[in-house]
Amino acid sequence: MRRGRAANTPVPITGEQPIVSNSGEVDTAVAFMRRAVDERFMVQRKHRIEALRGLRTFLQENRNAIYRALYQDLGKHPVESGLTEIERLSAEIDQVLLHLADWMEPETVRIPFKLQPASARVVAQPLGLVLVISPWNYPLALSLMPAVSAMAAGNSVVLKPSEISKATTALLVELLPKYLDAKALTVVPGDADTAQHLLGHKFDHIFFTGSQRVGKAVYRAAAEQLTPVTLELGGKCPVVVTSGNAVTIARRIVYGKFTNAGQTCVAPDYVLATSSEAYEALVRELPEAIKEFYGKDPSRSTDLGRMINRANFTRVSSYLGQGKILCGGRTDVTRKYIEPTVLVDVHPSDAVLREEIFGPVLPVLQVESLAAAIEFIRQRPEPLAAYLFSDSHRQQRAFEEQVRAGAIVHNVTLAQMGVQDLPFGGVGASGFGNYHMKYGFDTFSQDRPVFSKPLGMDTLRLAYPPFTGAKRRIVQNWLGQ
Repeated sequence: MRRGRAANTPVPITGEQPIVSNSGEVDTAVAFMRRAVDERFMVQRKHRIEALRGLRTFLQENRNAIYRALYQDLGKHPVESGLTEIERLSAEIDQVLLHLADWMEPETVRIPFKLQPASARVVAQPLGLVLVISPWNYPLALSLMPAVSAMAAGNSVVLKPSEISKATTALLVELLPKYLDAKALTVVPGDADTAQHLLGHKFDHIFFTGSQRVGKAVYRAAAEQLTPVTLELGGKCPVVVTSGNAVTIARRIVYGKFTNAGQTCVAPDYVLATSSEAYEALVRELPEAIKEFYGKDPSRSTDLGRMINRANFTRVSSYLGQGKILCGGRTDVTRKYIEPTVLVDVHPSDAVLREEIFGPVLPVLQVESLAAAIEFIRQRPEPLAAYLFSDSHRQQRAFEEQVRAGAIVHNVTLAQMGVQDLPFGGVGASGFGNYHMKYGFDTFSQDRPVFSKPLGMDTLRLAYPPFTGAKRRIVQNWLGQ
């Protein structure tokens, strides 16, 4: 295995990374990583820093190769790839490196008078071996961001990237071993059978991003091993519009919906307008915003991504027959292209309002009031994010109090993903557990208490039996009896 550079510092290579292509080699790879955990390799701060710096150098030195892979997989424009994948990841690595020493410091705990002299502290301990199963829609960021948190916390990581995002997965398999010690991170490529085989092994934490259906299977497999799990599952993220500048609202909805061709877990999935005025403004301005962003013929725009594969193209295209097409609707199966589409006159029982769309199709409905919109949302599984466009602080408070979602966002979409110090995670059907920055460090750590008492004067004798005479009265006084 060749050496890589981490901020101009050679990365020490202490073991050869296993090449994985079948179940036997999966077993070998997991055994290799378990030995790294037993050696406490990543517990050392210097190895955590080397791994993080190695990832950062990988991003710096291979930017164009990453752009090409993401374009091959998803048709992403380099600017979009830079903003939504590379820069988010680089910024998180930089901030983690800045704060890591502080996060690793033990936290001193006060000792009650009756137990003194003694000392107590809480120490963040690595969990051990972490399995990260990542999705195809943001195949770089959603593979490596959980790995950043896990390695910062001192864990060794087995990364199973999606087989659907073929170009990006191939790039990770080829290049990551040049920049990271194999004992820090090993990439295990493969299909669903590979993932299933991995889940038969004992890990100390499993981090899964993907669909609810597969998330349930991961959770069941983890339960057999009593392995803790973080699930990031997405869902149908609602947008409620009550009032505000219609032009700005439309732009912000269109940006959040059609970035990555709608293949974003926190993308707006449907829009509820709470009055006829709000509905009419959206019907007028959403097509204009789409035209402003992608031109009169979006099929010619280099700024609009494509569906990941034919299966997803077919699935999303099927929604175009529901309701009435306000704008868009054209498709090209050979290019996996679906035009940014807004649907109206959709019935709540239609599949487009029951299933997560995960594509460039946006249904818009009118409801009677904010209360009706909130009730519409509450009748459905909890989303990963819920968006409200309103000038009213009272309405914003009501939305926060009555809507259950992984995140509540006012007057913008997707922007919460750019705030590194916010936790990211779901609730209920959209998953559980969170990560990013200190939240990720905590997810992959055990807060282990350490208590110490000197062996000199035995001040605990009053707590020892037999409880007679003065000793009993003193203990009862302690207990308030």
